[in-house]
Amino acid sequence: FTVTRLHGAAIDVDRERLAVGQGRAVVVNSGNANDSTGERGVRDAYRMAELAAERVGIPAEAMFVCHTGVIGHYLPMDKIEAGIEAVELSEDAGPDFARAIMTTDLVPKHCSVRFGPYTLGGCAKGSGMIHPNMATMLAYLTTDAPVAQDALQTALSEASDRSFNLITVDGDTSPSDTVLLFANGAAGGETITPGSQHYDAFREALDAVCIYLAKAIARDGEGATRLIEITVNGAASDADARRLVRDIGTSPLVKTAVHGADPNWGRIVGVIGRSDVAIVEEAVTVAVCGHQLFERAVPIPYEEAEVSRAMSGDEVTIEVSLGAGDASATGWTCDLSADYIRINADYTT
Repeated sequence: FTVTRLHGAAIDVDRERLAVGQGRAVVVNSGNANDSTGERGVRDAYRMAELAAERVGIPAEAMFVCHTGVIGHYLPMDKIEAGIEAVELSEDAGPDFARAIMTTDLVPKHCSVRFGPYTLGGCAKGSGMIHPNMATMLAYLTTDAPVAQDALQTALSEASDRSFNLITVDGDTSPSDTVLLFANGAAGGETITPGSQHYDAFREALDAVCIYLAKAIARDGEGATRLIEITVNGAASDADARRLVRDIGTSPLVKTAVHGADPNWGRIVGVIGRSDVAIVEEAVTVAVCGHQLFERAVPIPYEEAEVSRAMSGDEVTIEVSLGAGDASATGWTCDLSADYIRINADYTT
């Protein structure tokens, strides 16, 4: 869940659910975040979960609830109740669920993979207000594998750190950020725990799905035209590598340069210099789309038009080496366009 202190009502409900039992389902609304709505917001979240639980025939305590959308508005509970009653339950409605939870997203985001005799799938939403810190982004993962609850939590926390917690669109953290992983064991077999036969394959599958969905969120950032993949090598620690990935990914100067296919590597060096990470100055290197542009504290001659052409595609890579250690991290963001300003300037008006 998000760690922002001013979080949505659903976060409190879901944390309580997780602490006392095992969740079996989730109900989600889009268009209204039910955040900063006081006690009424909490009551509405509980009521929404109760209605959904009644609809599918499970205890209310087993139903998670999530909201996404505009902050500071009460849920229209008459519409919520009517909507839950109208939902058609189906085993093949995953793509419909992925589309239904969208807000400013342009495309639904979902995928699935096989590992051994099992399947793991997931979907996510998110386009703006994306700078997750799971100690408005929502992700839901399901598997038919019989994975133990402790193993689920450990694997999900680690996978989120390698995926969702390394994306950013605009540097703002949503009060509703949530990632939920459900394992129903329907495919049978021995319980999967650390060290068991299918555990490593399960973790690899979970990583693959989480990274795919994280990249899809960054690629679909509000107003985005390009996905940016940022890799930091040679960091003194994992924390330094992750910090610099995020610092570069939130720099408006870097993001606008990528939007314009402008190989202005000085903007990247500027972020490295101001970031609170250890560096060996004479060992710092910067490459964009495979073209080395800066090395040993001096610029390298390059063909500007050639690099600009390379930056004109759908994906742009930025690779930095700090020369301070062996740690590394990779994360994702998107370019910053005039459309981002238009979308957010007119968001509620």
